[in-house]
Amino acid sequence: MSTSDATRTLAGDAPAQDAAPATTPAVRPRPALSRLPRYVAGKPPLVVEGLPSYKLSSNENPFGPVPAVREVLAGWDAVHRYPETTSAELREVLGEFLGVPAEDVVTGAGSLGALNQLLGAFVGTGADGAPDEVVHAWRSFEAYPISIGLSGGLSVPVPNRRDGSHDLEAMAAAVTDRTRVVLLCTPNNPTGPSLTTAQVEEFLAAVPRDVLVVIDEAYQEFQRRDDLVDGIDVYRRHPNVVVLRTFSKAHGLAGLRIGYSVAGQGITPYLRQSAPAFSVTDLAQRAAIASVRHYDQVAERVQRVVDERERVLAGLDALGWPYPETQANFVWLNLGEHSGRFAELCDAHALAVRRFGDEGVRVTVGEPEANTRFLELCAQFPHAPVL
Repeated sequence: MSTSDATRTLAGDAPAQDAAPATTPAVRPRPALSRLPRYVAGKPPLVVEGLPSYKLSSNENPFGPVPAVREVLAGWDAVHRYPETTSAELREVLGEFLGVPAEDVVTGAGSLGALNQLLGAFVGTGADGAPDEVVHAWRSFEAYPISIGLSGGLSVPVPNRRDGSHDLEAMAAAVTDRTRVVLLCTPNNPTGPSLTTAQVEEFLAAVPRDVLVVIDEAYQEFQRRDDLVDGIDVYRRHPNVVVLRTFSKAHGLAGLRIGYSVAGQGITPYLRQSAPAFSVTDLAQRAAIASVRHYDQVAERVQRVVDERERVLAGLDALGWPYPETQANFVWLNLGEHSGRFAELCDAHALAVRRFGDEGVRVTVGEPEANTRFLELCAQFPHAPVL
C-alpha cells in the first residue's frame, strides 16, 4: 500500500483496490448465550394525537425523586472524577437508616447489579465441570435466568401457584446438593404476591444452611400488610440470608442505577471482591444519600402510589376483573391469549403496558390520569382475566 493509500485509509477513505470483502468473523460467543432469553424492557408509549402519553410498562415511580435529589443532580459537576469505590458514606447512612452495620451493606448498579455480584461470587462451574444450580420461582423477575446463565450457573425455575405466588414447598424440594442460591422475589415481579414472615421462616428451616437464600425486595416500601416478611429482620437471624433492595422504585432513581445488598460478614467480603470497579457513580451515591436523609418525603410519594394502587384495584373489583393480590406498584392481569389484544388497545390510547407473551400483562400504577385511562380501557375490553 502506498503512503497516500495509507493516509486515506487512516482518514476513513480506503482505496478501492485490494479491498477485502466483508466476512463473518471467526470469533464465536459462549455457547451459553444461545440458551439464554433476552431481557425485554418496558417500551415507551406511542404518540397518539390529542392524548397525553403514559408509560405503565416499567414499574417506575411517576412522581420522581424528592427535591433534595433534584438539587444534587442540578449541581453536579464532577463527572470527570472516578467514584469512591466503596460507597463508604452511603453505606454509613444506610446502616444508620436500617439499623445494621455499615460493613454489612454492599452497593451495586441497582439491585440487579447487587445480584450479579452475588452470583459472580457464589455461582459458576463446580470442580467436576457441572454448573451450580440456582432455584427461583417462575414467572418471576425475567433477568434472573439471564444473570444465572451468564454466571455459569443453571437456572432451576419452579412454577408459581395459580394465584401467582411462590410455591415454596416445591422450591424447597427443588434444592439439591448442587444448589448454591435460592431467589425469593417479594413482592413477586410481575405477578404481585408477597411472602409472609411465617412462610419465609418455614422455608429457611427446610433449606440447608450452606445454601444462600436471597430475599429480593425491590418493592418493599409499597407493602402495607403487617404479616409480610422484612428481609432485614430475617438476615439478622439467618447468616445464609442476603437481602436485595434498590433506589429505582420507591426513591425514583431508576436512571441512576443504584441498589444494595445486606448480608453478614461471612458473605459481604466476597460480594465486594466480585463487584465491578466504579460501577456505582458518585452522582448516584450522592443522590441516594439525599433521598435517604429525606425519607419522610419519599414515604409521602410512596403513599400516593399506594393510594392510587388501591383505587385501581377497587376499579378492577367493580368490573369483576380478578387479579393476584399485589402489595407492589403494579398489578398482573392473567389475560392469556388475549394479552396481545389488550396491549394493542392500550397502545392505541397512548398507554404503554408490559405484555409477557400470551401469559398476561403487567400494569404499573402510574399518574392518576393514566390509571383512570387504564380502568376505562379495561371496561371496554371484552375479555376479563382469570385466576
